[in-house]
Amino acid sequence: MEAISSVSGRAYPFGRKNIDTDIIIPAKWLKTISRSGLGEGAFETIRAEEGNIFDDPEYAGSPILIAGDNFGCGSSREHAAWAMADMGIKAVIAPSFSDIFSSNAFKNALLTIALPQEAIDRLIEVAQSDPIHINLENQIVTTDFQDRFPFEIDPFRKNCLLNGLDEIGLTMQRDDAITDHEASLQQQHPWLVPAQ
Repeated sequence: MEAISSVSGRAYPFGRKNIDTDIIIPAKWLKTISRSGLGEGAFETIRAEEGNIFDDPEYAGSPILIAGDNFGCGSSREHAAWAMADMGIKAVIAPSFSDIFSSNAFKNALLTIALPQEAIDRLIEVAQSDPIHINLENQIVTTDFQDRFPFEIDPFRKNCLLNGLDEIGLTMQRDDAITDHEASLQQQHPWLVPAQ
């Protein structure tokens, strides 16, 4: 997993509430287990609307999405996080998230930040013309206008994101202990461990 310490740049000033995973990536795109190419189908129904922000060249490649309350509700498709990452989005800021979406986002190095609606309103205003900055280490979202919005994050998730640790990475940190245990097991109970 790619480590994240900060994210800066333009943000999609989206702001809509109750965006479910079917809107993030429609079901017809779920026929693949590949993560690449899903960005093309991300927010497809919204992209069908004239003047949508996802096809506006001004916001192309924005690494941040500012959304409304209850973002990522609906089904538990991990493809939603994959599609957003394939679009280049590295962080989503909203008043609240679906637990399943937030978990899938974390496991795919997509930072989710919950802030009060007043902060979201201000960030949407700023995003229309200026960049937004996220500092994960210090847990703060800032703007070039001296806005400062601190946020909470689970310490375990923060550590994993800062160090690029997924489940495999966490397991590999314990490689010596695992090796020692396997050696001990083979000595104590040789019939349980086949000879190599």
